[in-house]
Amino acid sequence: MERVSIRVPATSANMGPGFDSFGCALSLYNVYTFEIIEKGLEISGCPEEFRNSDNLSIVAYRDAMTAMGLPMDPLRLSIHSDIPVCRGLGSSSAMLAAGAMAANALHGNVLSKEELLNICTRIEGHPDNLAPAIFGGMTASLMRDGVPVMARFPLSEKLRFTALVPDFHLSTELARSILPKEIPFADAVFNISHAALLLRALETADIEMISFALNDRLHQPYRKGLIRDYDTAQQIAKACGAASFCISGAGPTCLCISDNETVGNRLQTELPKVLPNWQVLTLKLDIEGAKVL
Repeated sequence: MERVSIRVPATSANMGPGFDSFGCALSLYNVYTFEIIEKGLEISGCPEEFRNSDNLSIVAYRDAMTAMGLPMDPLRLSIHSDIPVCRGLGSSSAMLAAGAMAANALHGNVLSKEELLNICTRIEGHPDNLAPAIFGGMTASLMRDGVPVMARFPLSEKLRFTALVPDFHLSTELARSILPKEIPFADAVFNISHAALLLRALETADIEMISFALNDRLHQPYRKGLIRDYDTAQQIAKACGAASFCISGAGPTCLCISDNETVGNRLQTELPKVLPNWQVLTLKLDIEGAKVL
């Protein structure tokens, strides 16, 4: 095989109280096509500044090749991107997952998904977006002795996810820099209990429980101030019937969870009237994760 295309889903990390642990794969995709060529490196489908060996997909490809004991291939990489960049929907994790999986697919699939997750996590630094990007579905993950450990959790097929995507970037570094270095004991207990309830509520599509279980005290109270028009977007979402509203990843995208299409359809109509520069994406759970097309 000399050519392969990898499809990777968008992901939403944290999901309220699951800070730096929970992640969910969503039905919005990037497709990366890798082709082994005679020499050099050719990249298309991304800004000029990323068309080099520092491109995250190329970095992950190279690290996967090293893990297999193979020299780096000369490559042509073509990117078709639907995942917004730097918006809290896992665009960097998608690039990493694609690169590692492509190297593996082009050279005999000798690496397991767990090994691919480990390779990518060494680059990204944390697995909360990478785990759902590679495995699909809803995941919880952590680092144990420098190695990522993850588990998948069932989600109801009734659930619909509506992403409200602003037209500005928010860097993860900035979003992390405003978080407190220490938290009260009560806040830790609050998040643990809410996270446990959230997993069950997502499995049973208990919308009322999802609504209050999404509350947290570790990151959202601090980060929402970085998202222009956050309060307005939340008010519109509630007016459109969204009982559940949280920040996706580090932001600025916000995520509504419902059990029918009505909320998404209403937001498609109503949000642009007040926030015309915000994009509304109505999505479903992706259960496959990154895959070879």
